Amino acid sequence: MKIINLSEQNSVMNHFMAEIRDKNYQCNRLLFRNNIRRIGETMAYEISRTFTYQPQSVTTPLGTAVVPLAKDDLLLATVLRAGLPFHEGFLHVFDHAENAFVSAFRMYTNREHTEVGIHTEYMASPSVEGKTLLIVDPMLATGGSMVAAYEALLKTGRPAHVHIACVIGTPEGVEMLRQNVADDTTLWCACIDPGMNEHKYIIPGFGDCGDLCYGEKL
Repeated sequence: MKIINLSEQNSVMNHFMAEIRDKNYQCNRLLFRNNIRRIGETMAYEISRTFTYQPQSVTTPLGTAVVPLAKDDLLLATVLRAGLPFHEGFLHVFDHAENAFVSAFRMYTNREHTEVGIHTEYMASPSVEGKTLLIVDPMLATGGSMVAAYEALLKTGRPAHVHIACVIGTPEGVEMLRQNVADDTTLWCACIDPGMNEHKYIIPGFGDCGDLCYGEKL
């Protein structure tokens, strides 16, 4: 698995990350969601540079221009609910992509809330057969929900290539993917933090992305 950690490069992405980590900035859900979208847009541009391109002629009012256009047949998938603004950012860039949605969420399996299991309940997706599959989910903590989404989507076909994108990850999540996805998968992270606390939240991280975007859940 190829891993691209965009925090190793200096770019405007660092500014977006600094704001979503700031507990005072997080008080405004609209601004928080907007930055998650902007990270998605920026990451989509970076991923687009890896696609296969071929020249095509485009007729303008004054003549003909030859423009290299991507050949990839894109399927953009996300994990509900935290993935929605991140997915929207990607969709702003890949506006002709097909879309898929997977419901995969963590459930604590012990009273101390230190062990988690992943429950997959719903999926809406076209076939991934022969397509460039992008799975976008902001948080890669244990990696369990990402693997669950990956396995559910691959039941619909065999993609030409898989890109997995997250805002923030952990070494444990990266290792979980390494053990469970195809070797030619590419993982894109805006940042990889040192690890998780006893409740499996990323440290220093920025908190629960779904709650910060949409409000706390039961």
